[in-house]
Amino acid sequence: TSRIELGTAVVPTFTRHPWVMAQQALTTQVATGGRLTLGVGLSHRITVETNFGLAFERLTGHATEYISVVRELIHEGYVDFTGKQYRVSGTMDITDATPCPILVAALGPQILNVAGRIADGTITWMVGRKTLSTHIVPQISAAAREVGRSDIRICVGVPIAVADKDAARAEVQSRFGSYSRLPSYKKMLAIEGGDVADIAVVGDETEVERELRDYAEAGATDILATIVPVGDDPETSSLRTRDLLRSLIGRI
Repeated sequence: TSRIELGTAVVPTFTRHPWVMAQQALTTQVATGGRLTLGVGLSHRITVETNFGLAFERLTGHATEYISVVRELIHEGYVDFTGKQYRVSGTMDITDATPCPILVAALGPQILNVAGRIADGTITWMVGRKTLSTHIVPQISAAAREVGRSDIRICVGVPIAVADKDAARAEVQSRFGSYSRLPSYKKMLAIEGGDVADIAVVGDETEVERELRDYAEAGATDILATIVPVGDDPETSSLRTRDLLRSLIGRI
């Protein structure tokens, strides 16, 4: 492709030193002609402690320092940072590199505050329209205003299927139901008052378009569509969904 934005949603911070993260991001930014959006996130306790064998603690401080270092390297090409968790100093010289936006997977109040103050926005998952309008958008927007910013991106990841509504809800629950057992997502679903299937955007073309418009009205600046194949002819379902999404570009 030559025009489409490319993004990571999301790279866990604990698996990469911030220097390495910035180096990889800038290299990718050059390779893609300046079309990268870097999405980073803390991951989850069970993943970090069980799979990576690392301590999942001091998360707000970790996120603040990590993003500060990455942002400085991406925007300035050098950093001289001394914090409680990271001490990083040096210059990064990647030919023809330009800064890329940095988005943070943020759901809790403290991480939303970090994303609003020092990143370019957030990427969500398992967040419904009520949660978006009453929790995510107000908190990140308030943090951004405190530092004089109003250009925050709120990228909302959501399962989408143009298909029979009941069949689509069942498929979404089957595929993604395990997310409701992760504490951070469980809290978001509790705000919504439902389960994974309840936040999915499913139904015929008219219903899906209406629900996507509802997400936009709730504060989403970008929809990250996870297309869910449904039914005995999943390819047709996916094509219907893709065709609808294509038709909505620039209209929502």
